Amino acid sequence: MGKGDIWRESWDFFHELIVTDELSRAASGGLVWNLIGGFGIGCPPVIKYGKKELVNRILPGILAGDKRICLAITEPDCGSDVSNISCEAKLTPDGKHYIVNGEKKWITNGIWSDYFTTAVRTGEPGMNGISVLLIERSAGGVGTRKMDCQGMATSGTTYVTFEDVKVPVENLIGKENQGFKVIMMNFNHERMGIIIQCVRFSRVCYEESVKYAHKRQTFGKRLIDHPVIRMKLAHMARQIEASHNWLENLVFQCQSMDDTEAAFRLGGAIAGLKAQSTTTFEFCAREASQIFGGLSYTRGGQGGKIERLYRDVRAYAIPGGSEEIMLDLSMRQSLKVHQFFGMSL
Repeated sequence: MGKGDIWRESWDFFHELIVTDELSRAASGGLVWNLIGGFGIGCPPVIKYGKKELVNRILPGILAGDKRICLAITEPDCGSDVSNISCEAKLTPDGKHYIVNGEKKWITNGIWSDYFTTAVRTGEPGMNGISVLLIERSAGGVGTRKMDCQGMATSGTTYVTFEDVKVPVENLIGKENQGFKVIMMNFNHERMGIIIQCVRFSRVCYEESVKYAHKRQTFGKRLIDHPVIRMKLAHMARQIEASHNWLENLVFQCQSMDDTEAAFRLGGAIAGLKAQSTTTFEFCAREASQIFGGLSYTRGGQGGKIERLYRDVRAYAIPGGSEEIMLDLSMRQSLKVHQFFGMSL
């Protein structure tokens, strides 16, 4: 091992925080999602809930970089309301396969993926009829089409279709009709990844603005010497530091609990911080754009990072749960936890 290597057994959430944060310094959400997006949200459910034989068969190729995986939950008519998915998986008469038909939309890395960790309906309407299957492109019947989105051009956002795809029952992740739990347990990790990126992107906006404000002159003095510019930077800094401190606090708590306890006790706080981090990102991108002026409206050049990040904002504010839904979830979960521990309200 080299000096910077970490034993697998020693890897923890703080290492993930550092790696994701450093990748995000490039100021490109598309780059980060290209490199770790599909792996980071598509693999964990398979590793935690997949059968040992399935994990042993597909994981080596993924870790070697020879295969790619993505998470396929969102559908054309179903986003945050996961319990309403319609992509259907029917068990064959011999009980050996599922036949999958349906569509998925806005799937990160889907265009390149060999494996699709997919939410399907195997039973009754609602959350109690959802299962999760690992669908392999090689099975046939899987169609993918790259989508043109506002930002994140290199993330491989994809429209996916499944037409009579034959999936072995061994590819069931978790138990049949109990996939909703698998999906929910995975959301905290996905949202934490979004938070880490948003906080770093906000910091990039701030840092680029400070540097530019020290060299750009208007009306005979530098931008940094104008009180209105200092005020903008101060508001950016206070929101960034508050969000980062909350982030490190939650990483520590996640590291100190098992997945089940963290999902229950921290789900609301993570949802709240997801909303705060994306609004902070949007605020900082806008203020940086105001400071850079026309340079932030032009691709490339001095304001290129700001222009690109501004286009990426919506890709963080909506996926993983919109800000409105996150704030509502944070309160509902907080009340639920208080009641569970017998606190009077």
